[in-house]
Amino acid sequence: MTDYAVPMEDGSRPLSVDILVLSGSSLMTAACAGDPLRAANRVSGRKLFDWRYVSLDGRNPVTTAGGEWPVSGRFDPGLKRDVLAIVSGFHTAEMQDRRVISRIFQAAKNARSTIGVESGAWMMARAGLLDGRNATTHWEDFEEFAAAFPLVNLRPDRYVTDGRYVTTSGASPTFDMMIDLVRRHAGLSTALDVASVFVYEAARGASDVQSVISFGPGNSHDPRVVKAIRAMEMCIDAPVTIAAIAKRISLSVRGLEQLFTREVGSTPGAYFLVLRLNAARRLVLDTSLRMTDIALRTGFSSEAAFSRAFKREFGAAPAHYRAQPPNR
Repeated sequence: MTDYAVPMEDGSRPLSVDILVLSGSSLMTAACAGDPLRAANRVSGRKLFDWRYVSLDGRNPVTTAGGEWPVSGRFDPGLKRDVLAIVSGFHTAEMQDRRVISRIFQAAKNARSTIGVESGAWMMARAGLLDGRNATTHWEDFEEFAAAFPLVNLRPDRYVTDGRYVTTSGASPTFDMMIDLVRRHAGLSTALDVASVFVYEAARGASDVQSVISFGPGNSHDPRVVKAIRAMEMCIDAPVTIAAIAKRISLSVRGLEQLFTREVGSTPGAYFLVLRLNAARRLVLDTSLRMTDIALRTGFSSEAAFSRAFKREFGAAPAHYRAQPPNR
């Protein structure tokens, strides 16, 4: 994977950045795409980034929170720019619009670098921009993306850079990536100043694998619990025994059970099962995979065993749950 195709000299000229916000985007993700650039201009005392938010029609798009996101103008695909960032949510209405995809394809060809933020990777993939390239997307959409775009080398990383194209998996990785963009354009000192504005300390890198469970501040959990849950996440499709997980963190089975009861409020076995069932529920709701395939991907020996466990946890069999999904 190569660096961004943007000026990397000394920030002597402003980097032009258009952030296209589509309807159904997340407030937090949209903010993470732009606010580090605003802060870079402020802490440096000069315009390092000539940036703005735009929308397809120039009107403020409605976000997942229900409010409007203010934009500065209308998206112009023919405009020459250094960076185009596409911010999108998974259920963005424009995701299936061929005219929108065509405009994004044209805009990407006129940009030196194009960034797909969260589900923005879907828009780029539908435009054919990611064929044969490395990319990432949010972990909830991972299976469906892989099935929809077999020519894309999908990675579970937080964000991925491949030549002119960058993809991020969510709000926090987008912030990481933008801090890195500041570093590449204006130097480490400015990037550190921007991070300090947000009282931000990067603890993870671009190629770190996305985690299904986020723990927040690292000092609020016993690190052995974190390590055990990460081990569970890595083998959802082929579950290992609780004894094997206990051995990985140098505890006895009894010691691990006591730790989970104290820290999590359940046994490790019960927690592992719920982790697998939650993964299965995402596949039931967000993909068209057969129930047999979902059972295999979440470590169940048969579709019948999967269906029984799913119904106990969620109150309905998987097929019924897919046909009549609850409010999400």
